[in-house]
Amino acid sequence: MTFATIEDIQSITAEQDWEARDLPKTMWGMIGRVADRCPDRPATTFQMFADPGAREETLTWAELKGQTAQAANMFRRLGIGEDDVVAYLMPNCTEVITTYLGGQVAGIVSPINPLLDPSQIAALLRETGAKVLVTLKSFPKSDVAQKAAEAVRHAPNVKTVLEVDLLRYISGIKKLIVPFIRPKGEVHHSARVLDFHHELARESRSLTFPDAKGDRVAVYFHTGGTTGMPKIARQRYSGIVYNCWIGDRLIFKPTDVILCPLPMFHVFAAIVALGSAIGSGARIVFPTPAGFRGDGVYDNFWKMIERHKVTFVIGVPTAFSRLMQVPVNADISSLRLAFSGSAPLPGELYKRFEKAAGVTICEGYGLTEATCLVSINPPEGEKRIGSIGLPFPHCDVKIFDVDSGEETAVGDVGEICVDNPGVWRGNTYMDETKNVDLYRAGPTSEAQYLRTGDLGRIDEQGYVWITGRAKDLIIRGGHNIDPAEIEEALASHPAVAMAGAIGQPDAHSGEVACAYVELVDGAEVTVEELLAHTTARVHERAAYPKHLEILDELPKTAVGKIFKPDLRKRAITRVYNEALARADVAAEVVAVTEDRRRGLVARLRPTGTATDEDVDRALGGFTRPWDWAAAPEEGASA
Repeated sequence: MTFATIEDIQSITAEQDWEARDLPKTMWGMIGRVADRCPDRPATTFQMFADPGAREETLTWAELKGQTAQAANMFRRLGIGEDDVVAYLMPNCTEVITTYLGGQVAGIVSPINPLLDPSQIAALLRETGAKVLVTLKSFPKSDVAQKAAEAVRHAPNVKTVLEVDLLRYISGIKKLIVPFIRPKGEVHHSARVLDFHHELARESRSLTFPDAKGDRVAVYFHTGGTTGMPKIARQRYSGIVYNCWIGDRLIFKPTDVILCPLPMFHVFAAIVALGSAIGSGARIVFPTPAGFRGDGVYDNFWKMIERHKVTFVIGVPTAFSRLMQVPVNADISSLRLAFSGSAPLPGELYKRFEKAAGVTICEGYGLTEATCLVSINPPEGEKRIGSIGLPFPHCDVKIFDVDSGEETAVGDVGEICVDNPGVWRGNTYMDETKNVDLYRAGPTSEAQYLRTGDLGRIDEQGYVWITGRAKDLIIRGGHNIDPAEIEEALASHPAVAMAGAIGQPDAHSGEVACAYVELVDGAEVTVEELLAHTTARVHERAAYPKHLEILDELPKTAVGKIFKPDLRKRAITRVYNEALARADVAAEVVAVTEDRRRGLVARLRPTGTATDEDVDRALGGFTRPWDWAAAPEEGASA
């Protein structure tokens, strides 16, 4: 049964309590169930290259179950118990899937973003206490192995490093060349280094130890981390099984094929996409190690849909925007729907994709802290452009007033708060201090709702709308401005691919609106034209952008979200340097860094004789702090 209305959701929820549903309690149980249902059906497909004739590797559900058992047995042999951690620092490949699944069967698996700095990777390894790290063997055009080696040097808790060699996915002349051009490097850590496949081959394809008796922590996902230290959220089997059940009950069938060019260190790919495939028996296809970032993925995207007879596409707004610049050059008649998450989807982009591809985008919503899935525009019902749809069964979404903490009336804006089987009240983050003030009390003493930090409302038909991010609000002289309104106005211009609005420092108002845009390939438009277009569509003068800048490409996270901290750094640098120049102070901002206590801090370098008093005279009106990057002779910090 699928769903079309809020009444359908309520009907499914009313069938029985979540705890009473007849579902496996562990990931090994979920994999066993799907392998018993459809053992010979394709389960996972990975192709190293994006071109239409590229070789692929496909596992059936029975084969994936066997390799999951091998990986779990291997990790147990290497000292991983139920409370121990297997980390992986890997691009997408078949080995990532078996590590992710086998790691949470044997113990706790901890995916790590390979784009992080070695110091951040090391900090995550230390904080989780990881004993085993699965990573790449040194490979051309990749620095993952080098990052891993440096990180392990600073994480002595890692006792074993298992290396995966991507050479096995390559054939022809390239296979002969890679060993000669493979980067060489010395290992300066004390962990033993083993070959992943050599160790895997030693293991039985049946589980050699008893499965967990019930619910427990299975995954550590980190959130954020491109600047500052990532937070580590804990996911239990119950939340992961909930996502699997949603995919099976409401969205996918065993005959479906899901194209997922997202990284397996992110919940959208691992818990939502792969989890839905495990729940339903659908096939999931991962193209190239880097997903959407892989060479040729966009150019060959429509052809991959034709090749694999894809029925569902998983993506994020920045990816869909890029796809609108690639002609549909293949038979994509198999495609039924596209799912978008991770960031708000501009309405204009929705319309462009629907017109070009002939299919609808279902925008949904989830977050790492809730073990992901929260809501979606119903595949069989009305899709309200700009909303994040209806909450899933057994998922209770409420809107609480940001200041009073009281539940708001229907249609009123407040903070979106969630309670579902993926919310672990009081235990969301590993760092207990991060769980303080993270929940809102519900109508009963037992109810606790996870605070998402997103601002939104629920309309009379039960659709949830995100109106902004609590921490993203632009506060101009005490007046709250929602950056989403500015971004939506800019995105409606045909030359604009993506837009990001932030608050830039202002000595008079605290903050004023500032916007950055990325244009569609080949488009030409002036800043003046874009400003005129925006001010005609933004409803209040206070929200008019004080500054608008066209960038070659907006900074994005690994999963395609516009990374606003980088935009804020850019704005602080520009505004502070302009203020220093106006005050004739011989100093300049050379970097903006994130401090745990003070937030973003401008780092200054003297270009002549400049004292603390000189800088304070120029920057004293701004709220963002500053420090000397290299202290001048007089003064040290501010």
